Amino acid sequence: MNIVAWVVLGLIAGAIAKAIYPGSQGGGILGTILLGIIGAFVGGSLGVFFNTGTLALAAPTLSIPGIFVAVLGAIVAVFLWNLLTRSSAV
Repeated sequence: MNIVAWVVLGLIAGAIAKAIYPGSQGGGILGTILLGIIGAFVGGSLGVFFNTGTLALAAPTLSIPGIFVAVLGAIVAVFLWNLLTRSSAV
């Protein structure tokens, strides 16, 4: 059941992050879910780091603060994805 919650959280966080982040991002629904799940782990891990000072792999819960942290992490993930997939116009 925990995996289903992560997928739902990833879908919500990824969709909100793609709506907030400027520009167009491809990937469809699967890309949105994957970036959202990665963002949830990034945001959860950074939240644990800032609260305790230790780095641990963690995912936020399916709650309002958890969605907020996951969206922030997903925005970071979308930014990094755009940096990696950006083509240079030479």
